[in-house]
Amino acid sequence: MIQNRNNRTKTSIRTLQVMMAGLSLIILGRIFYLQIIEYDTYAALGEKNSVRQEYVDPARGLIYDRNGILIVDNEPIYTLTITPASFKKDNIPLLASLLEVQDSVITAKVKEAQEYSWNRTSRLFTEIDFETFSRVQENIWRLPGIGHQIESKRHYPTEMNASHIFGYLREANQEEYAKSNEILLGDKIGKSGLELIYESELRGDLGVKYLTVNALGQTLRAFEGEKMDQSPTRGDDIITTIDADLQILAEKLMKGKKGGLVAMNPKTGGILAMVSSPQYDLSRLAGRLDKDYWQKINADSTTPLYNRAISNRQPPGSTFKPLMGIIGLHMGYITPQTTIYNSGAYIRGRPYKDTAPVGTYDLEKAITFSSNTYFFSLMDDIATQGKLNEWSKLVKDFGLGVPNSIDLPYANSGIVPDSSYMNRAFGKNKWGIGDLLSFGIGQGLVSASPLQLAQMTSTIANGGYKISPHVVQAVRKADGSLERIQHQKPKIKWVKDDYLEEVKKGMRGVVVEGSGRFYVKNPTVSVAGKTGTAQNPHGRDHGWFTSFAPFDDPQIVVTVLIENGGYGSQSASPVAALIIEKYLTGEINRQRVYDYVINFKSRPTDSELLDE
Repeated sequence: MIQNRNNRTKTSIRTLQVMMAGLSLIILGRIFYLQIIEYDTYAALGEKNSVRQEYVDPARGLIYDRNGILIVDNEPIYTLTITPASFKKDNIPLLASLLEVQDSVITAKVKEAQEYSWNRTSRLFTEIDFETFSRVQENIWRLPGIGHQIESKRHYPTEMNASHIFGYLREANQEEYAKSNEILLGDKIGKSGLELIYESELRGDLGVKYLTVNALGQTLRAFEGEKMDQSPTRGDDIITTIDADLQILAEKLMKGKKGGLVAMNPKTGGILAMVSSPQYDLSRLAGRLDKDYWQKINADSTTPLYNRAISNRQPPGSTFKPLMGIIGLHMGYITPQTTIYNSGAYIRGRPYKDTAPVGTYDLEKAITFSSNTYFFSLMDDIATQGKLNEWSKLVKDFGLGVPNSIDLPYANSGIVPDSSYMNRAFGKNKWGIGDLLSFGIGQGLVSASPLQLAQMTSTIANGGYKISPHVVQAVRKADGSLERIQHQKPKIKWVKDDYLEEVKKGMRGVVVEGSGRFYVKNPTVSVAGKTGTAQNPHGRDHGWFTSFAPFDDPQIVVTVLIENGGYGSQSASPVAALIIEKYLTGEINRQRVYDYVINFKSRPTDSELLDE
């Protein structure tokens, strides 16, 4: 019995030894296979298990003015990142304490990052101060999954604000980054202005870097294997048509007022200055969102986020009369010699008031002294002959009542009625001549923005060419090459030189002897323009002035709207006069006019006093 038991024990031991030997051979064989035969394959996989991929943001493109002055650049900010798969929820109280925020804030941020991706690194907090950043870095060994990036925010190095030109950046929402492979959680993208329109050019291309990490996901060092890092490609720079000095002056002149200003090169359509007032402080929307300020400007009754220079829609008043003269000449209802007597009102069923002196007016004089009677009569002829649709089409050829091609968002088309519009507004066959007469003096349903009137005035000044207003003239690529943006400038075929010369003489008369002579007339600069006062049923009348200079070779067009400013000759024209003087002479010599504009207080018009 004992002998048999010993034999069985020996057999079991030998069997176990054989099995262990066999298992050892299998393990050694597998190790040999993995380490020697399949080394190239599994070494790479092993490296990937210890290497973390992180994206590197490109530097956003810069913005320059027409003279090469840097007007938008970047400044560094500190950002904390998170890789959710490596982060432990138990560390939420520690991180909250270091950042001096509530635990719930960290919990919400971590959840948002998890929903974005468990394994991809995303931003947790941006624009933290250096003291807080240092405190977190000292404890980073206790916070696996937490990293950092040094990023940038927009910086505005000049005195100009230009909030409605530049626009602001905001974090992309989930829908936006879900649609793009280039946008990551927490990325900021353009939401208005040039930042929005030129987002794809300014943004640049992401880079990639690889870091060696330990089992806790902590970064040990840069990955030293085969070089796989990809450097980011910085965004393209954009070269604008803006004149920084002129823009700074325009903003000063419009401060404390409500309205819009556009200064434009009439030969190219390049915007030299553009102001919508009131503005907002763009620097407070750079980097991390100042929520209190954001709520404040959104709730502000003066609507500072609204771009009055391109989105406003107001009756142009008498600034519309030069275009009416051109159309009247073309349609054959008037000639330069046609005269109409103004008795103080135009009678068509009821009297339509005229503030110009009683007397006889030809076209030049009617523009110079802004006779309503002359243009009521002209519009009466157009309406009586059933030519409303033709009139509407001719007006639209000058850029009013149609979409504008400017490279800024939310430009308004304005309103230039035709018969279809009138049918929608009043009902089919429920409108008549009386509803159309006010169109002749830029009132009633006719409306436009300062940008559209600047485009109209440019066409008058440049000999009948319809320019395309624009802010950007070229894009400088990351490799240094310059791509100029081409803009069409078609000739309006029906517009003849003698039409233009006739109305331009009238516009020059406005400055020499008409309502513009008080503030615009300048012995060193020959300016032509047209004042306008648009009746406002909701308060004080709006003041307009549109102009060009020099008269013989126009280099600049300036259009100004001062809402509730009263007479355009008192509110808008001195602003435009100073812009023109600065641009053409390099300085302002008329301190009296400058002081008047800075301290301007609107006064009621005669029509307002009569209505009281």
